[in-house]
Amino acid sequence: MWSLLAGFILLTLYALGLRTLVPPDEGRYAEIAREMFASGDWITTRLNGIKYFEKPPLQAWMNALTFTVFGLGDWQARLWTGLCGMVGVLMTAWAGRLVFGPRAGFYAGLVLASSLFWLASGQINSLDMSLSGMMTICLASLLIAQRDEASAPARRNWMLACWAGMALAVLAKGLIGVVLPGAVLVLYTLVSRDWRIWTRLHAGKGLLLFFAIATPWFIAVALRNPEQPRFFFIYEHFERFLNTGHQRKGAWYYFLVLLLPGFLPWIAVLPQSLAAGIKRQAGSFQPRLLLLTWAVFILVFFSYSSSKLPGYIVPIFPALAMLAALYLEAAPRRQHLLAASLLAVLGAATLVAVPYLLKSSARHDAELLRLQQYQPWLMAAAAMLLAGGLLAMELAWKARRDMTVLVIALAGFFATHAILAGFEVVGKDRAGTGLLPALQAELTPGTKLYSVGIYEQSLTYYLRRPVILVDYRDEFAFGLQQEPHLSLPRVDDFVTQWTRDAGSGIHDMAIISLAQHAQLRQRGVPMRIVAQDLRRMVISNRAQAGAATEKMERR
Repeated sequence: MWSLLAGFILLTLYALGLRTLVPPDEGRYAEIAREMFASGDWITTRLNGIKYFEKPPLQAWMNALTFTVFGLGDWQARLWTGLCGMVGVLMTAWAGRLVFGPRAGFYAGLVLASSLFWLASGQINSLDMSLSGMMTICLASLLIAQRDEASAPARRNWMLACWAGMALAVLAKGLIGVVLPGAVLVLYTLVSRDWRIWTRLHAGKGLLLFFAIATPWFIAVALRNPEQPRFFFIYEHFERFLNTGHQRKGAWYYFLVLLLPGFLPWIAVLPQSLAAGIKRQAGSFQPRLLLLTWAVFILVFFSYSSSKLPGYIVPIFPALAMLAALYLEAAPRRQHLLAASLLAVLGAATLVAVPYLLKSSARHDAELLRLQQYQPWLMAAAAMLLAGGLLAMELAWKARRDMTVLVIALAGFFATHAILAGFEVVGKDRAGTGLLPALQAELTPGTKLYSVGIYEQSLTYYLRRPVILVDYRDEFAFGLQQEPHLSLPRVDDFVTQWTRDAGSGIHDMAIISLAQHAQLRQRGVPMRIVAQDLRRMVISNRAQAGAATEKMERR
């Protein structure tokens, strides 16, 4: 177990730096933290120098702290989410061990550490794992505190950890961090009729701890920015939940479908695991029912939302992992054999399907080339699933239960890492890092850098400086209402400044789309192409880079 834990931690940490930060989320949250680190302002969060209040600051704080200690970089930007993923696995395994027994805890850790969605979210710099890690602290602490055999001091301490986890979840992503656990507790009480649980929450001390952790930033940011509370609490939490303005719509079964790949390699035991959660246990506290309520309610809650993204359901995976562990511990040999067989079938089917799926999804030859470069990684992942499934089948046939579960977990763990590592061939194109050498060779501290009609989230982070937005609002709409001088609202304004600077010998550069370049060329705007790829282009208002002037600007 110690060897497995050490290997899990080392490989997880190593993989954090294998890939470029992919826009939009990874670049956005890295840049918010970089600007916090550079400015020293840990209260007013900014993106591209513009006030950005869509999310609370926990992830920005942790990333800025990482940048302070280790410097700027890809793995540094992902370190917090990686740690949250590992903490979630450890808390899930520990809660499973104390509440259900050693083998159940061991299985729960293996299931969660190898589930595709959980593992992938821990390798991506977004808020999903930050929220999920804190909510797992809340869930695991509640389970440990409320078990019937818990001593009074243990119950108090673990409940305080639960309250702290909720407070950190609020700082990670907002009121959702307290609304979801609170609603789960209410529903659990109604279904289980365990009314006495409310007397065991240590609510007095817990609320004091909760508000001591969660409220200072909200007070400080509101004092500096009076416009923040209404935007954050009303628009972000209610209006956004109910409308489709962010174009993240999905059918009511959207998350049900995503559970199938998300819970790989354990989908064969998912229905039975959920069904087992209904079984009533001896004693007043019903941990299985609490886990089932947690998973089902959060799934339904986000299914009702008009805004849907795959990462929203990551918080349910610790509960699913514990339920799956309980089922795997009690399941007969044929069920283990079924799980292993389905894994082998999925691996074989993926080996056959990947070349056809990639070819059919490519929109042009250049994209097909990138997908073909990604194909060997996907084929390797499929081969791992196939080999793991076949080996697990043999072990299941021999009734070697622990080794069967371990082999399935290892197959899922390494297959997911292969999928993530290989995505670099696609991710670096999305980030636009191929433009950086030419752009940085000509860019100086005195150069005006515009972004016309687009905003490249990752490029801004890698350039270590904001850009001047032109005809672009999107997530900056609220911030630009407060500070409209930080952007140019129209392309005509940009053309006027760009042309005037060109005539005065002032060096300007701009990041634009290929379509925008064609429009500017038709208008006769003076420009020279510095670099381009299939998605965007960098232009300069100089016909030729002047070496002498460049040196003066650098000085």
